[in-house]
Amino acid sequence: NPTQVGTALQVFHNLGTLKDTIANVVDGYCTVLEENIKNALDIKVLTQPSQTVTRGGPGRAAMPTPGNTAAFRAALWTNMEKLMDQICAACGQVQHLQKVLTKKRDPVSHVCFIEEIVKDGQSDILYKFWTAFELSNAYCLLLYLAASMFLKQAFEGEYPKLLRLYNDLWKRLQQYSENIQRNFNTSGTTDLFAELQQMEEDTQDIFMQKPQDYDPEKALKDSLQQYEAAYLSKSLSRLFDPINLVFPPGGRNPPSSDELDSIIKTIASELNVAAVDPDLSLAVAKNVAKTIQLYGVKSEQLLSTQGDASQVIGPLTEGQRRNVAVVNSLYKLHQSVLKVINNQSSFPAAAEQAITTALKAVHDLMGSAVQPLLNSVGDSVEAIIITMHQEDFSGSLSSSGKPDVPCSLYMKELQGFIARVMSDYFRHFECFDFVFDNTEAMAQRAIELFIRNASLIRPLGEGGKMRLAADFAQMELAVAPLCRRVSDLGRSYRQLRSFRPLLFQTSEHIASSPALGEVIPFSVILQFLFTRAPPELKSPFQRAEWSIARYSQWLDDHPSEKDRLVLIRGALEAYVQSVRTREGKEFAPVYPIMVQLLQKAMSTLQ
Repeated sequence: NPTQVGTALQVFHNLGTLKDTIANVVDGYCTVLEENIKNALDIKVLTQPSQTVTRGGPGRAAMPTPGNTAAFRAALWTNMEKLMDQICAACGQVQHLQKVLTKKRDPVSHVCFIEEIVKDGQSDILYKFWTAFELSNAYCLLLYLAASMFLKQAFEGEYPKLLRLYNDLWKRLQQYSENIQRNFNTSGTTDLFAELQQMEEDTQDIFMQKPQDYDPEKALKDSLQQYEAAYLSKSLSRLFDPINLVFPPGGRNPPSSDELDSIIKTIASELNVAAVDPDLSLAVAKNVAKTIQLYGVKSEQLLSTQGDASQVIGPLTEGQRRNVAVVNSLYKLHQSVLKVINNQSSFPAAAEQAITTALKAVHDLMGSAVQPLLNSVGDSVEAIIITMHQEDFSGSLSSSGKPDVPCSLYMKELQGFIARVMSDYFRHFECFDFVFDNTEAMAQRAIELFIRNASLIRPLGEGGKMRLAADFAQMELAVAPLCRRVSDLGRSYRQLRSFRPLLFQTSEHIASSPALGEVIPFSVILQFLFTRAPPELKSPFQRAEWSIARYSQWLDDHPSEKDRLVLIRGALEAYVQSVRTREGKEFAPVYPIMVQLLQKAMSTLQ
């Protein structure tokens, strides 16, 4: 009751004993609290029920009897909850006293009572009380825990419970401070408050004159640091143990589904228990990240990196089977941990970031595990596509006006190879999205190589154009097993669709096609136009005396459109030189179209 406390303070002020009385009251609270802490942690009190049965002899240590640890811990946590109530009550009374002291003035001298208390350089009474309580708290915890292994084990093993009690205590103190402020603001007792100092509302902080670098909440939690360190160490052991168990030295197989489930349950359990406090959540999340890293390291040691891991000729080898199993295991871990994170309510962003970073490393490891196989498949696809140059596309149109066969031999081989690779190797992976993310890139590369090689075919007769157009249609079917939908391949798919009609268009029409530059690079179209020129106008690779395979490699090494156009310009300039040397009267009809196209291409690059 602010009015009654204010009246009492006025009496002691009149008697000249205000400062001493306040000091005695605060010291009294500190003494009582110290006793409360000692009683709460007294091992003799906690083990009382078991001692009534067997009286301890001289020098017998008080400790829970075997099998009675659960009762001892229950008693301890009951005592701790009671202690928090006692701390909260005492602190609340000191807060209230301080609040009245800051508001109350002597009606004669108009001196504010709090100035009487702090004028000798003393800190305010709440700060004095709180620091005294923290010293008692830290001292008693150290003293009693050093004396009792059972107390130490209880606080270290169930640290989150202890931390929650302290967090709840702090919240209650903050709430109490706001309630006091509210009571003062809404109190209608005008007779007492007529002389109160009008001061700014201070609901934000229950400590008024504390040192700037002093954080009372941090100081409260600092007394628990040793238990946190011990708890986190044990938490890490609990997380690591099941992983070390399922990856025995010399083992060759990844964990089973049940074993992985057990690891995930442990991760979920540790995160759930730590959810009482954001800082603890972050610390445990870092432990979980280390656990994921350990799983990755152990899995990587199982991967086969021998030559048989990347073969694509026969059925799955033992090494390839193991690699598939490892990737599937990593994928399950990745998905399961993501699910655990999503199920966490109010998970700190930093904690989520720590685990997500570790999961990214797992995803990267999955990628590097399948890369040798992907490279091998990619090389084989390229080797098959380049064999199109061994077939004859120079023939004229047959009497029926249709190609003799639905598609070329190389295209049949390509379709058969891709279908076999998907069924023999990739269908064993359970991570379909991950597989398609990788094989779709392979499909895009296959289309790029197909268009590149198709544009280099020389000579190309009318019958050859018909067969090549059929191959373009069949190419969509060839790459279909590598992707969810062929249309998902984006630019590559549009290039495949846009290039096919150009086979039958005049050079002038091709040069004005809206697909130029937008969908199909200028360099590819210029390459194709060489097929319509006389043999004297040599393609860039013919002028350089390279094989088509070497030219294809050069194009891979020079992805810049400018580099490719410069090479083509060199071929056109060499042609001009050769015509002048033989004193030719005119250039091939396609030459001026190519020059115009080259100029247009160069201008778009600037």
